[in-house]
Amino acid sequence: MFTLSAPEREAVLVPELAALTERHRASCPPYRRILDAIGAAPPYERLAELPWLPVRLFKTHELRSVPEEQVFRVLTSSGTTGQRPSRIHLDREAAAAQTRMLAATIRAVLGERRLPMLVVDTRSVVRDPTLSARGAGVLGMMNFGRDHTFVLDEQGRVDAEAVKGFLARHGGERFLVFGFTFMVWLHLRGLGADLSQGVLIHSGGWKRLAEQAVDNAEFRRRLAAECGLSRVHNFYGMVEQIGTVFLEGPEGDGLYCPDFADVVIRDPETWQEAPAGVPGIIEVVSTLPTSYPGHVLLTEDLGVVRGVDDGSWPGKRFEVLGRLPRAEARGCSDTMGQG
Repeated sequence: MFTLSAPEREAVLVPELAALTERHRASCPPYRRILDAIGAAPPYERLAELPWLPVRLFKTHELRSVPEEQVFRVLTSSGTTGQRPSRIHLDREAAAAQTRMLAATIRAVLGERRLPMLVVDTRSVVRDPTLSARGAGVLGMMNFGRDHTFVLDEQGRVDAEAVKGFLARHGGERFLVFGFTFMVWLHLRGLGADLSQGVLIHSGGWKRLAEQAVDNAEFRRRLAAECGLSRVHNFYGMVEQIGTVFLEGPEGDGLYCPDFADVVIRDPETWQEAPAGVPGIIEVVSTLPTSYPGHVLLTEDLGVVRGVDDGSWPGKRFEVLGRLPRAEARGCSDTMGQG
């Protein structure tokens, strides 16, 4: 799943994404009008030449490439209160593909077996009938675990007895720990528990940590020192490209792209691709969005490529530097008191 070098990936993805562009052009009239207006037409020689859509369009327009009667599921994003969420239309084929490819990506660090799972959250987050993005994230990751044990009780307090019982059962074998970044930082370090057999997967909530001057290196260092957690993987993804997650490598040297996806960093002045080491706006590309034209998206996040084919896994390794100024704050993961 993390096997293609940058040139190999470009050679595989460009024709697939070019074909997907034409498929969406034929099936989604609003997308066709956008491409016609900007004069986008094949051939495309490089990923950076493919026409992109701003991710915000999915908040303001209905963009789908399948007939309404074939829509199997409509996903909504986690924008802040009062903001319109994105609406992503999946048919059965696209829904099955995103589930399958997410599983394949996560298995790259977890292996094939479902591991005992410690969830750094409260069980109520997955019981709420109006499932929040945070709840959906927990529920999605629960598919990769078994004997799910929640670190927090219904009141949001650490349930030390539950954690103790979990470690008595599973502390001597590999187990999965999942939570949103800020909650992991807040609750795991004070447990006084040996989590050295754990594999932590976490995402989101960096804004609050940045306010405490905690960067990724410090996050990893403290978790290793205070809990014994040394296998730590941050990930980056969004509902507008559901099923595609960019996963932190084992050495913590950046986020990596699965073989069916890539990133382009764009200079916000020229919109050209920025070279490695130069920050810009993150564009994400993926072959998974087949039922809506979300295969080439310009995000509202700043990032930088830290290296190419020089890290733990092949391909680009990149870092997310934060939201664009004035971009809507996502409400997914740093909503401590909300379900």
